[in-house]
Amino acid sequence: YTNSHRRLIQTTPHRQTQKWTHSFVWLIFFMLGLGTLLPWNFFMTATTYFTSRLKDSSSSDLLVNQTEATGQRRTVLEAMFNNVMTMCAMLPLLLCTCLNSFLHSLVPQRLRVMGSLLVIMLVFIITAILVKVPLDPLPFFCLTMGKIVIINSFGAVLQGSLFGMAGLLPASYTTPIMSGQGLAGTFAAFAMICAIASGSDIQDAAFGYFITACCVIFISVLSYIILPKLEFFQFYQERKHKVTSDDRQNSLQLMNKGTFICYLKLIWVLALSVCCLFTVTIGIFPAVTADTRSTLSAGGSWEKYFIPVCCFLLFNLCDWGGRSLTAVCMWPGKDSLILPVFVLCRMVFIPLFMFCNVEPRFHLPVFFHHDGFFIIFMILFAFSNGYLASLCMCYGPKKVLPHEAETAGAIMAFFLSLGLALGAVSSFLTRALV
Repeated sequence: YTNSHRRLIQTTPHRQTQKWTHSFVWLIFFMLGLGTLLPWNFFMTATTYFTSRLKDSSSSDLLVNQTEATGQRRTVLEAMFNNVMTMCAMLPLLLCTCLNSFLHSLVPQRLRVMGSLLVIMLVFIITAILVKVPLDPLPFFCLTMGKIVIINSFGAVLQGSLFGMAGLLPASYTTPIMSGQGLAGTFAAFAMICAIASGSDIQDAAFGYFITACCVIFISVLSYIILPKLEFFQFYQERKHKVTSDDRQNSLQLMNKGTFICYLKLIWVLALSVCCLFTVTIGIFPAVTADTRSTLSAGGSWEKYFIPVCCFLLFNLCDWGGRSLTAVCMWPGKDSLILPVFVLCRMVFIPLFMFCNVEPRFHLPVFFHHDGFFIIFMILFAFSNGYLASLCMCYGPKKVLPHEAETAGAIMAFFLSLGLALGAVSSFLTRALV
């Protein structure tokens, strides 16, 4: 840091604005984080609705080709829906996050954020309308996959832009984005449990999901419109452009050497940490954990609620708690080797969950029969995921100069998406090994 930067950093807006303004900015970032993942979580929660629309015994054999699977007749489109959905989600997510890391400086921030939110909201409005419109299985399948590609493409740009924006502010302002994303999963899991308990019609439940997502995105749009008008946010946005001649010369030298590589040299430990973190998480959740069976239910109602409650709801609650904890506690520090060590230690959860009562299984024995083992593992697994991921995303932009924080945040978002993609691929292997 140059002396001019030190003087600039010391002149913070805390003396110029009231405390409620800081809290309002924090709340807006929380809302934007919620709006980033809530639509996709609700989309995944409605998987049963989508597959139900792919049943049509009157279609041709080429399109239907019904087969026996677990005692139920399923069409080819229905059977391949989950695999194709995962591929259509992860590949655009990774590609667009990568493009955003390189090209974010060429597209105005307002266009990236507002444009992404409006496109995603439009997709969900169309999805809600299509609930009431009858379509043949093949056109419905193609439309659904197209919407998944669009949602994850613009969601990647939105997520990368948000982390870049938060990187310009103090480290604690990345926490509300992570916390909002954690609440998105909790909200979707709770909605799934309510739908099971109510016994409501599957189409009515899906319509409610999509309308709720539209409302949340609309509130996110309003929040972003307000954000640039707040003095606290304006201060850090303007600070990005207040670079001295020495810093401009240093930046030009970085550009000549290759900006991405030079930034990566500063944040590579944190970038690889967040990538490894989500590779482990997605590698076993939900591919392995969702197939775990309760040993205490004995065919009772607990069996119906075991996975929704102990897998999805418990994971999202603990993950949300871990993400939110960084608002009051940020240990270890950004330069500590303890953080990457903790990330590597999480790999122990892979064999722990694989030795739980996962069914069907073909290779490994069951060591942890009781439901209590699974619940304890899930609490530690989810909490560590949320806390360590939030720390990495908070610290990444703070390893570079203030005017470079937006680029560093975008790079961190790319490695987060890379971890998700690697986890999705590795989940096929971990499940096959059980």
